[in-house]
Amino acid sequence: MADHQLIIIGGGLSGLAAGIRAARFGQKTLIVEQHSLPGGLNSYYLRQGHLLETGLHAMTNFAPPRVKHAPLNRLFRQLQLSRKEFTTHEQIESEVLFPGITLRFSNDLNLLIEEVADHFPLAVDRFRSLVREVDAYDPFAERPWQSARTFLRSRLADPLLEDMLLLPLMVYGNAEEDDMDMGQFAIMFRAVFLEGFFRPAGTIKDLLDRLLAQYKAFGGEIRFRAPVSHILTEGGIVRGISLQSGEELFAEAVLSTAGILGTAEMSGWPLEPDRYTGRMSFMETITLLPELHLPPERSGKTIIFYNQQERLNYHRPSGPIDPSWGVICFPNNFQGLVQNNRPVQVRVTNAANYNIWRQANEAEYRQLKEDCGQQSAAAVRQILGDYSRDAVFQDSFTPLTIERFTGKCAGAVYGSPVKIKSGKTPWPNLFIAGTDQGYLGIVGSMLSGVTIVNQHLLK
Repeated sequence: MADHQLIIIGGGLSGLAAGIRAARFGQKTLIVEQHSLPGGLNSYYLRQGHLLETGLHAMTNFAPPRVKHAPLNRLFRQLQLSRKEFTTHEQIESEVLFPGITLRFSNDLNLLIEEVADHFPLAVDRFRSLVREVDAYDPFAERPWQSARTFLRSRLADPLLEDMLLLPLMVYGNAEEDDMDMGQFAIMFRAVFLEGFFRPAGTIKDLLDRLLAQYKAFGGEIRFRAPVSHILTEGGIVRGISLQSGEELFAEAVLSTAGILGTAEMSGWPLEPDRYTGRMSFMETITLLPELHLPPERSGKTIIFYNQQERLNYHRPSGPIDPSWGVICFPNNFQGLVQNNRPVQVRVTNAANYNIWRQANEAEYRQLKEDCGQQSAAAVRQILGDYSRDAVFQDSFTPLTIERFTGKCAGAVYGSPVKIKSGKTPWPNLFIAGTDQGYLGIVGSMLSGVTIVNQHLLK
């Protein structure tokens, strides 16, 4: 006899959202999370009295409460949460910075259109047509892989504009190297350019606490420090899970947010690791400052996506990191945020080579963190000046940190380059949700969990 109707592997945002949705409709649901805190990649930790967030630079898919069909508001209805009580702070202004040229954008698409008109006047009408085409595109229709670069080249006929548009979309949600599937491109284009960035009030801890409270209010259970050893299968179906402690838990269905490869390893699902292992991982350095002094042209920016080369090289670097391109995020620079005398944050993210970090011994690993931190800071100083001179605290996480605390193989933040949009596996009652189902970003990840429950578990 099953202990639960549904067991969810992973207490990240997709797992929590799936749990709320299932529990809301009376399913006896258990979430098992290997760590002591929820959130997965989007979590937090404490250092020297400071709460430091992981993952959350900004949320995408902003929409005001009145836009009923927007992904953010649809998500809140599915979870029976009040959107009106969910305070949001929109970005002030972000920019894409390439040598000699900058494109500014905000949650008002007109700013980006004006920037394209100023810097790429021959392409602005083609860009407007592209926006309409992407807005009408169905990213979840079953179709063969299509190149976003080929699409952009045929529509814009401008390689530099192509690269500048791709950088924010790739670095915020692309598991592939150098190119991305047209469906993923459409999802990210809408999320970043048509809807935009925002932060919820408070910290990621506040958001996670709210989701956990909703889950428990519907009767859901969660167990922390409960890593799964393997998924139990028998007679062509899944029977439940076995924890590393040896305890077995039985369920009518299992939903895994551990990614395709992690789920395959636990269930004995025969897959080709080379095809499904993601290669894009990152190192991020968080710097806390008593106050932030920026050059006038950078003042008030929320996120800077920078590339110091002529072309964008979005792939795993040959060295431990590639400081020539990346993301600079100012989590305090959102509309309406009050500082309250807390330290100001600067977060810098660069592509990293998992294999180099994996092969380092403990002493080499510490030295790599120091050396790469200096390389990254040197690149950022060219944009911000000596921003970190008065730092009160600094910490970094690497591909190994990501792998350890999220279970994502090879520290691949965006999972497998191959997505399973249906969420189905070889077993009729085992499903996957989260990044490897194809939804990306915080809102997308949560919608993934909700969608899988709706489509397969609430029939």
